[in-house]
Amino acid sequence: MRVRGSETPPPAAGDVSSSLKAPPPAGVHTASQTQFMMKSRNNRASSHLTGQVEIECVGNGAWVNQAYCGTPPPIPRVISTIYDPQPNFQNSVDDIYKADIPFPKPQEPSAARPRKKHRGCCSFIKGLWGTTLTENTSDNRELFVRTTLRELVVYLVFLVDICLLTYGMTSSSTYYYTKAMTDLFVNAAGESGVKFQSIGTMADFWDYTQDPLLNGLYWTRWYNNQSMETGEQSFIYYENMLLGVPRMRQIKMKNNSCTVHKDFRDEISGCFDVYDEKKEEGLNFGLINGTAWTYHTEKQINGSSHWGLLTTYSGAGFYQDLGRTKDESSEVLRELISNLWLDRGTRVVFIDFSTYNANINMFCVIRLVVEFPATGGAIPSYQIRTVRLIRYITKWDFFILGCEMVFCVFILYYMVEEILELRIHKFSYFGSIWNILDIVVILLAVVAIVFNIFRTVKVDKLLGNLLKNPDIYADFEFLAFWQTQYNNMNAVNLFFAWIKIFKYISFNKTMTQLSSTLGRCAKDIMGFAIMFFIVFFAYAQLGYLLFGTEVESFSTFVKCIFTQFRIILGDFDYDAIDRANRVLGPIYFLTYVFFVFFVLLNMFLAIINDTYSEVKEELSSQKDELQFTDIIKQSYMKTFTKLKLKKEKISDVEKALRSGSGEIEFKDFRETLKEMGHADHEISAAFSQFDRDGNQILDEAEQEKMKKELEEKRDALSAELNNLGTKYEKDLHEKTPVTTNEHKRLGSQTFIDREQFLRLSRHVLHLESSVSNISSRLALIMEKVGLEDLPGTSNFQTDLSVPGTSDLSLQTSKIYPDLQGHM
Repeated sequence: MRVRGSETPPPAAGDVSSSLKAPPPAGVHTASQTQFMMKSRNNRASSHLTGQVEIECVGNGAWVNQAYCGTPPPIPRVISTIYDPQPNFQNSVDDIYKADIPFPKPQEPSAARPRKKHRGCCSFIKGLWGTTLTENTSDNRELFVRTTLRELVVYLVFLVDICLLTYGMTSSSTYYYTKAMTDLFVNAAGESGVKFQSIGTMADFWDYTQDPLLNGLYWTRWYNNQSMETGEQSFIYYENMLLGVPRMRQIKMKNNSCTVHKDFRDEISGCFDVYDEKKEEGLNFGLINGTAWTYHTEKQINGSSHWGLLTTYSGAGFYQDLGRTKDESSEVLRELISNLWLDRGTRVVFIDFSTYNANINMFCVIRLVVEFPATGGAIPSYQIRTVRLIRYITKWDFFILGCEMVFCVFILYYMVEEILELRIHKFSYFGSIWNILDIVVILLAVVAIVFNIFRTVKVDKLLGNLLKNPDIYADFEFLAFWQTQYNNMNAVNLFFAWIKIFKYISFNKTMTQLSSTLGRCAKDIMGFAIMFFIVFFAYAQLGYLLFGTEVESFSTFVKCIFTQFRIILGDFDYDAIDRANRVLGPIYFLTYVFFVFFVLLNMFLAIINDTYSEVKEELSSQKDELQFTDIIKQSYMKTFTKLKLKKEKISDVEKALRSGSGEIEFKDFRETLKEMGHADHEISAAFSQFDRDGNQILDEAEQEKMKKELEEKRDALSAELNNLGTKYEKDLHEKTPVTTNEHKRLGSQTFIDREQFLRLSRHVLHLESSVSNISSRLALIMEKVGLEDLPGTSNFQTDLSVPGTSDLSLQTSKIYPDLQGHM
């Protein structure tokens, strides 16, 4: 007998206990070992169609016999055979036959059918919210790229939705509405020539209110002096309805709120300080018989503070509502003027009113402000907010409502995602700037959702009160202010949402150049920033002290800072500096431009340029990792291969049909396809599909029907292959560069035709499958007989492996290396 390994004499025939207790010698198998080996061999034999072959190499690449090795089985490596590149190809073959011809698949016994694992709630959540932070992608580059791409696709849908929401709330009509109101109430001049922007005294203010203001507020006649027949309701520019009545409000300061020097106390009887909320006048004055002469707190009139040019003013004061007609309002203004409503204590006057344009569904909330500083004179300013407070009217508005609902779903989805990531990574989660950006976007979105609900409820309530009492003041200032902040918040959130795209495209090394450059030079920039701002703020202080009394752009320290940034960009008024100080002005300008513009700014650019060069050089020298294009290429190759294999299956069946003459029996049909490497159950399913009468014979009519369907399927597959193009064939025949040693090693090999090699490999694998079936039956017989070892079994088992099988697999990887990677 020929036995591999060291030979050990068998135990005596009567020594049964020793044979049971002692371990079997090397190369000799017990019945259980033989059965295990047969099972392993059957698994390998059946894998020639599944596309997975377990390679457990020992010695010169032979198939490993576990009983012969006497060692624990090594970790199997799964490779793809040339016959079928797809993992789990047994299922793929069934799918191919189902796609080609609707053959019924034989039912497997329930015992042999694998039980499906029930996925729990945690598995569902993990699959739905799987990200690069919840999945273990550190050692799997392909999983990392695929997970990132899935995140990117979901996020792009979210980005499109938030863009629709943001731009759906705005319109180009907003600008023209604001411009029309600005031209009418700010830039228009009256008969006296006073415009709002030219107000410089209290007299100018009253001239403006009696002419341009009243003429702009009340439109009751057409340009030909015909009545508009709108009753007492005013339609500004014939299109914009005046809501309620306008309101005028002033804030006064107490007398003797400041201290007069003792040398001037006899000449100066009164002193009114600059505005201070604590020093506001709270006593009634003048006629003391109306709201214009009675002090009201901010809470009493539901007022709101205002950020003016000089300071921030409270929402309290003395107010007077005008009438619904021009005549009524003119009479009210004359009364205020004659009783000296404005005096030395007045620090600011507000004129508030609102309009609504039904054509574009827009509200325009206007506030005209005139500040009277303690220095005397007047400083006018205005604030016009055009907002959309009523949201859902047109079909487009309801479409935006649907987008808002989708937006809420996305925010809920991302909230769960961030909670899962935070639960996994704990406090290290906050170490990434992208995670912090995610939280910022979610928080801003939640605030936007809450305000949207609040705004809708508040507007409905306010409009309801206004319709019941049209003679009251329509206070839309509060809503307009927060609507503007809401729009600003959405704009910032949209900006962050676009920046967040860099998080999902960072798997590409080209896209990481920006973040890598900034991250690498962050320390250098921080050190440079300290030096830069020391010099910068020194010049800001110098400019404020030198030119602050004469040049407006240097009148405050904050203005000095922005003015110096504008000088860097080339926007400056040198003549104003020179007029303010003829000696120090030019010195300040020249030294600032030299040190800040020519020296410090170029140092800053040099730091970034050097770091960028280093990062780019490092990235170019790095090994190329799996890229997005590789994923697309792999998907393309898999699709191409699957279609090609389907076509080969159809060709094999057509060859089997052509091999017979007249009627084809199942036996001949089966033998022909088995020679081509097809499984029995596949052949039976294909035959029974067209064997209508069940006589195990295909007559001419049945053959014609089968050929017709095969041709149709083949033509469809050919069309799909042509649509995919010739890229796969090009890649298939392109070989990777090989070294000189590889040329020498491959030079001695004889290359055969690919089709012949495929057919040969199928025959060999089929032969191994047949031998494995015989071996398994022999092991079952020995087990039933009760023989633990049969003379010659060891030698028979070791000789069962088909010679050259492992060499065939190795030759496959050498001759068709591209098939190993792509098929």
